[in-house]
Amino acid sequence: MDLHQLRCFVAVAEELHFGRAAQRLGMLPSALGRHIRLLEEDLGSRLLARTTRNVALTEDGATLLDEARALLLQADDLAARFRAQGRQQTALLRVGAIDSAAAGLLPLLLHDFRERHPEIVVQLVEDKTIRLLPRLLSGRLDLAFVRPPESPDKRLEFLFLFHETVVVAVPARHPLARRDRLAIADLADQPLIVPERRSRPHSHDLTVKLFAEAGLQPRIAQLAEEKQTIINLVGAGLGAAIVPKWTARMATESVRFIPLDAQGAGGRDRLPLAAAWLHDARDAVRDRMLATLRAGLAAYAEQA
Repeated sequence: MDLHQLRCFVAVAEELHFGRAAQRLGMLPSALGRHIRLLEEDLGSRLLARTTRNVALTEDGATLLDEARALLLQADDLAARFRAQGRQQTALLRVGAIDSAAAGLLPLLLHDFRERHPEIVVQLVEDKTIRLLPRLLSGRLDLAFVRPPESPDKRLEFLFLFHETVVVAVPARHPLARRDRLAIADLADQPLIVPERRSRPHSHDLTVKLFAEAGLQPRIAQLAEEKQTIINLVGAGLGAAIVPKWTARMATESVRFIPLDAQGAGGRDRLPLAAAWLHDARDAVRDRMLATLRAGLAAYAEQA
């Protein structure tokens, strides 16, 4: 006895007609009759009373019908669960992140997410906010960790996470590298390496505003687009830079990262980080990561 024979029997028992049952199953009546005979031989019992004009269930056939229906329903449910699990095992979540989030938040988040959902593959794309948001809108990303724009696109949903702490990157052999903390006044005469405003408006404006609050003018010696390039330029002795604390994970021996005096920095809330996704777009896999993010947000923020 196999499941296919049971399906054939249930179809005939419900239709009480071999022709209609065969049509329902997409097979020839002769093949259907053969499967019924094999089932009866296997069980050693007559299940159907057949004449040239009609088909009827025997007593054993009526008993088997209820059992067969329950067994087939259980088998279908089992198959559906395994198929769903198979889809989850190959589920792909496309996540974009700015560089500091990729270096700091994402390793923490992905560690927790992997423990909860080892079946989901996460594809990471590291880029700037101005390039990640269009990818969200076009459907090439499912979730992105970005600096929230001043004028958010209404097609996107934003979840503010926290503000990143900033530190000062200085050459390891610079006299300031021996300090435990630095204030903006300590950088008044230092050449600065600043991100281009077009690509990194938050980071660029941060340096300018910090100096303005201190009544000073920043001495911008170099503009650079990539955070790793900025760190390399600092390491080459071309200047200092104000960067997110998580940038320290990109460090080399030629660069030291020093906390910025909170009084001079005007507090920690300078570089906002947010999660973004398409508004009203249903995505169960994305929502699982958001749930993990919300659950661990307090712990992640403490390390920012």
